[in-house]
Amino acid sequence: MKIAFLAFPEQTELLLSEIKNRFNLNIKPTARYGDLIYYEEFPENMIPYWARTVMLYPFFQSFNTIGEAASALKKIQRNWAPYQYTCFRRAQLIQEKLPYINLKDRKFPTNIPQSPIGLYTLIDEHNMIASAETTSYIPAGTIRFIEDHENPPSRAYLKIQESLTMAKLLNGTELPHQGQRCFEAGACPGGWTWVLVNLGAEVYAVDRAELAPELMSNPLVKFQAHDAFTLKPEEIGPIDWLFSDVICYPERLLQWINMWLDYNPSLNMICTIKMQGEIDWPLIQQFADIPNSKIVHLNYNKHELTWIHTK
Repeated sequence: MKIAFLAFPEQTELLLSEIKNRFNLNIKPTARYGDLIYYEEFPENMIPYWARTVMLYPFFQSFNTIGEAASALKKIQRNWAPYQYTCFRRAQLIQEKLPYINLKDRKFPTNIPQSPIGLYTLIDEHNMIASAETTSYIPAGTIRFIEDHENPPSRAYLKIQESLTMAKLLNGTELPHQGQRCFEAGACPGGWTWVLVNLGAEVYAVDRAELAPELMSNPLVKFQAHDAFTLKPEEIGPIDWLFSDVICYPERLLQWINMWLDYNPSLNMICTIKMQGEIDWPLIQQFADIPNSKIVHLNYNKHELTWIHTK
């Protein structure tokens, strides 16, 4: 089948490596348009994590004018998002003639409509590749948040904002809120804890080093200096959410996750799988095989994946 994968910025080589090593496919792309990788023939039902969105039924469209390009897309459906690597001004003028969609940075928390959205890319001034069906409800598969440069103790806060947004989008999971208790492993300096307490949740934060002073004095935060992975669920007590952005070997993270699932199979959990060198794809599949869970690559991830387990 024809298909086109849109890689995350500056991560095209990781996407190609995943196709080769995870799917055991030694096939070269038919064409590359910036971060968009097009295959004339590709096996069905193989979607890389490093694709921010996928053109499921790509087609090529020629046009003479900006109005003709916009009209061709509107005849197919309402919602279209752009990915552009060339002819930027021409692409902007085409987008202005299409029905409005929100392409701006978003304020957290945000609601993303579950509305089908197509993707198109200009190849040159008179040709585009497009697909009405994609794998993401997010325009071009990329969500960006309005950044707070003053209050969070680290930029890691953007990662939990995105992962919580994805949990709500994919599973309808409500965000942590007042009356809920969260356990965060490896919480220092407190970027994730900062987001959680601002949502009104209580946080049991564990790390060897303390959090930022304003979080250490926050009444919603209970801090313990410890190796979080050595604490037993019974020592923590009942929780609604479990979070980890700890740098550790994926094998250890999987063992820790399974310990908590044995304790509470319906626990909401979001954990970053940090890669140590070459990716062990059979091991990643063990995370994916856990019931009621999904693996995603976030816009704010780097050489890592995010595992989401929610009710």
